[in-house]
Order: sequence, then structure tokens, then C-alpha cells
Amino acid sequence: MKEATLLHICCGPCSLYVVEELRGRGLDVVGYFYNPNIHPYMEYRKRIESLYKASQAMDYKLLVETGYDIEDYFRAVASNEAFPVRCERCYELRLGKAAKMAKEKGLSRFTSTLFYSKYQDHDRMKRIAEGAARDAGVEFLYIDFRKGWKEGVELSKKLGLYRQKYCGCLYSERERYLPEYRPKRGKSRWNRRTS
Repeated sequence: MKEATLLHICCGPCSLYVVEELRGRGLDVVGYFYNPNIHPYMEYRKRIESLYKASQAMDYKLLVETGYDIEDYFRAVASNEAFPVRCERCYELRLGKAAKMAKEKGLSRFTSTLFYSKYQDHDRMKRIAEGAARDAGVEFLYIDFRKGWKEGVELSKKLGLYRQKYCGCLYSERERYLPEYRPKRGKSRWNRRTS
């Protein structure tokens, strides 16, 4: 029997390559969707529907937090709305919850599809995930999934999955569509678009 790993999933398209990679390493996958950062509500629904399609196509177990807990996200970023601090708070919220869910479900490790995105800050996320793992008493499995970016994009198109145009929160949506709100990022492109 393969050992199971909890996979925090931000969206369906990002899960495809990651699930393949984890299975290629001899791991079974239990998907977990907790993303109260995604706004507005209809965007949230589109991403969940896309994720259900992806989980059926890839045949993995999926846990989805019920309810639309936007308050969790807004409490986490209150007074920290500017980039990149809000992103760090968002990572803390979601990766912390994933580590706790792994522990609750009796899984010894977790990882996240956030590490598939070439637009996210991997060093920052890795540090946060390692801390969350320590706090929850589980292992964090770091894999840089970015090498499979193009493969995942092509597979998501082939499956006809909805592909979002911004990270998820209202702030990232505003930055995506209103150039005057885009933060100066230097060489870093993270958090502009996740798939």
C-alpha cells in the first residue's frame, strides 16, 4: 500500500502535474481544498468545479472545506493588505490549515500545489510550511514542481478546465486588471497569476 500525502490544492489545473509527480514518487494523494482567499464567490465556485473535474480525471480522493469562510482570510490580512505581506499571511493561513488537516487525518506529511506556481515566492512559502509542519507535528514535503509547469498547463487545456487569471484575492484581482495597482516586484513575478 502506498503512503498517503495530504496535498493542499489551490485549483484544479495546478493539481494535475503535482499529482502525477507525487504518484511517480510512489506516494498516494489525498487532495485538500482550503482557500478562503479566493474572491468573489463565483470565482470560488468556478475553481471548486474545476477542481472536482481534475480530481475525477486524475482519480484522487478530495477533501473540501465546506462553507465560504471569507472571514478567515480577511482576519488574516487585516492591516496587512499590501504586497507581499498579505501574501505571507495568506500562506500562513492556508498552509497552517493544511498541516493541521494532515495531522487530523492521520497523514504524516503534506505539501501544496502552491509550489507548482512560477508566480509564488517558494522560499517564503517553504519557510512558512516548515513552521506549520513543526507546529502540527507532521512533515512538510518540499518539491519544486515548477519544472512541470508547461505539462500541467497543456493537460489542463486538454481537459477543458477553467483557468483563472489571478491568484485569488480581491487585491490580486485588482492588480491583475488595473496596472496602476501592480506592485513593483523587481525580478520577482510571484503572485501575479497562478496558472
